[in-house]
Amino acid sequence: MKLAKTYYDVKGCDTRIQVHQGGTRSGKTFSIITALIEWCALNVDAGWIITVVRKTFPSLRGSVMRDFTEILMKEEWYDERSHNKTENLYDLFGNTWEFISVDQPQKVRGRKRNICFINEANELTFEDWQQLVLRTTDKIIIDYNPSDEFHWIYDKVIPREDATFFQTTYRDNPHLNEDTIHEIERLREIDEVYWRVYGLGERGQSRETIFQYSLYTELPAQAQPIAYGLDWGYANDPTSLVRVYTLGDALYVEEILYQTRMTNADIAEELRRLGIDRRAEIIADSAEPKSIEELHRMGFNIKPAKKGPDSVRIGIDYMRRCRIFVRDTDLNAQKEFRNYKWMTDKNGKVLNQPVDAFNHIVDAVRYICLNKLMKKSGHYVYS
Repeated sequence: MKLAKTYYDVKGCDTRIQVHQGGTRSGKTFSIITALIEWCALNVDAGWIITVVRKTFPSLRGSVMRDFTEILMKEEWYDERSHNKTENLYDLFGNTWEFISVDQPQKVRGRKRNICFINEANELTFEDWQQLVLRTTDKIIIDYNPSDEFHWIYDKVIPREDATFFQTTYRDNPHLNEDTIHEIERLREIDEVYWRVYGLGERGQSRETIFQYSLYTELPAQAQPIAYGLDWGYANDPTSLVRVYTLGDALYVEEILYQTRMTNADIAEELRRLGIDRRAEIIADSAEPKSIEELHRMGFNIKPAKKGPDSVRIGIDYMRRCRIFVRDTDLNAQKEFRNYKWMTDKNGKVLNQPVDAFNHIVDAVRYICLNKLMKKSGHYVYS
């Protein structure tokens, strides 16, 4: 009998940490429990401790514990004498399963375990995670629906060298009937965010967030440089310089400069220090023609961004049609693309106008898109 994809992912993974991100009904939890029960059956009297954790005990009892008991009963392995219901322990083939919640601190910080399975790990805090990991000797497995746009799992767990990331959807579970599949796929028409998270198993995104982006470590060899983009700043706002490359429908953003209190002379000196070719085209915010002229006289190929009516929205629309990649070391660029949002009215309705914040690098990229990548349109004339 074919099982859900997660079962085979668990069985085939040899890293210390497994991260299972998936949509609703993808079979994550049931598959993980099945694989761990099978491990116990193949390792009789190993004496291992397997800890299953969730944020609260009622949630744990209604999900993982129920699946655990159901699987044992189906295999005719359940034995009432092996089940300590008071302490929520089960002796399975000479290995101990314990079920705990993080609101039981004496158990979280208690004895060591060999395997730790954290169900719906995005419910836990990073401190919860640390306490559990520090007391786990062999393997940590986590699963979750990716309903959070930003979370410690993405920043502190997935990038680890000893972690393997898996993503599944309802399509990876061969045991769903057509009615269930139809209900899940109805989310596509009902709510875009719910469909993204619970249908596609993709990371959640607030309706106000304007851009999605991915990280890259090395620029693809085929990526073509387009231009530099420059957004002016001084006291509170940083002067921001980026370089943008394209490859198909993808934009690769490289943060070059992000610094406050820079005069034009400072900017020119920094451009020289960075070794930027004086022939390289720099598209700058046209709001400061004097600054553009000064840098031009210093020998740089700097040009004003050509703007027109509604240029901000048109530039954003173009960028949203592209796949955006930000270098993994460029933290300022990541912060801006993560936090650049649409305005909302007093009733929470999303407006078609961005908040004027977290937009220095974003604007620098937009100048390049408007002036170098878009075709002639309306009042806009692009070089």
